Amino acid sequence: MPPTAPPPTTTTVRPRPVPAARRHPAPHGTGGRPPARERARTALAYAGPALLGYLVVRLFGTLVLAKWAHVQHRGLWPVLAKSWDSNWYLDIADHGYEHALHAGELNDLAFFPLYPVLVKAVAAVTPGSRASVALVLAVGFSLVAACGVFAVGDRLHGRRTGTWLTVLWAALPVGVVQWMGYTESLFTALTAWALYCALTRRWLWAGSLAALAGLTRPTGIAIAAAVSLAALAALVRARRWEWRPVAGGLVAPVGWCAYVAWVGVRIGRWDGYFAVQKVWDNQWDGGIGTLRDMRGLLVYANRPPLFLVLVTAVLIAAGALYLLSLADRQPLVLLVFTGALLVVVLGSGGVYFPRARFLVPGFPLLLPVALMLARARRTVTALVLGAATLSSAWLGAYMLLVWNGPP
Repeated sequence: MPPTAPPPTTTTVRPRPVPAARRHPAPHGTGGRPPARERARTALAYAGPALLGYLVVRLFGTLVLAKWAHVQHRGLWPVLAKSWDSNWYLDIADHGYEHALHAGELNDLAFFPLYPVLVKAVAAVTPGSRASVALVLAVGFSLVAACGVFAVGDRLHGRRTGTWLTVLWAALPVGVVQWMGYTESLFTALTAWALYCALTRRWLWAGSLAALAGLTRPTGIAIAAAVSLAALAALVRARRWEWRPVAGGLVAPVGWCAYVAWVGVRIGRWDGYFAVQKVWDNQWDGGIGTLRDMRGLLVYANRPPLFLVLVTAVLIAAGALYLLSLADRQPLVLLVFTGALLVVVLGSGGVYFPRARFLVPGFPLLLPVALMLARARRTVTALVLGAATLSSAWLGAYMLLVWNGPP
């Protein structure tokens, strides 16, 4: 008799979980994808913890500021909507730009146009003053920026890191400017989503958003350089012709270059914009002025102003975090952006006190800290974020109500 084959062994096969998108077939005409509204709802739910954390930090800071302002018999709305640079943007929205450069006089051509244009356009179709519209836009753009910050962190290191990155950005020492009539929220929103689009190889979107960022702040040159160089690197790696990286890389610097050129034409000299910046005592000197100011504060000053000490600490921390970012081998587009931002901010020989505010859009510098918090115990994470939230609230109120100067 032939040998009998052993009976086959039975194995239990567990069914693989079916993704939600497959459990519920998409409606006809969507190509198998859920409707845009459903996708947006899902994305917001996914980013919900990050947005909630952002709102908690900023609302707490606003409550502290409101209480402090009440003690000083001052209103919260004027402090946030009509102070310092906010008035320059509102004046541009009301009357447009100056036509000439007058020696020794500060000039509104130093302020880039996108934010005042948006304020004027929205105020034309909504009730309320332009100052109120400017403040509402800033708060709205801060939420868009928070979503972008989360998207970048989640793309690189997962949801937990993206959430802590967003909360850390909210709890910056000068995070209060995110809810002021300033351009930091708009610029960060455009920058964050431009970086995300570059990370996901959406080059046309990345270039377009970088161009808009270039119409928002002088530091728009940093995101333009980042997107252009990242697009060039992607083209080299592909080793074949692709028109989208080329188009995105070429579009990215258009906004910044267009405004600088327009200022030159408006005042009749090729270096017009840089002449305007010189009137504001803001020239690039390679960092000599920054080092001189730091030495004066930390070495020679007997009682340096607290706010300037804070600015110095932020600048030193930013340099250290950039070194950590290099060690972590962050993607090229992030390293170029934060590196260029630091070169512009630290290399400027102008006024010293707004340098911490200028670094608010540099959220990728916080990625090493967010990664550490994502890996730490919950107690450590809670203590660090709690301390950051308390210090941000107190320092923000101090900056606006005690410090005798612009933030």
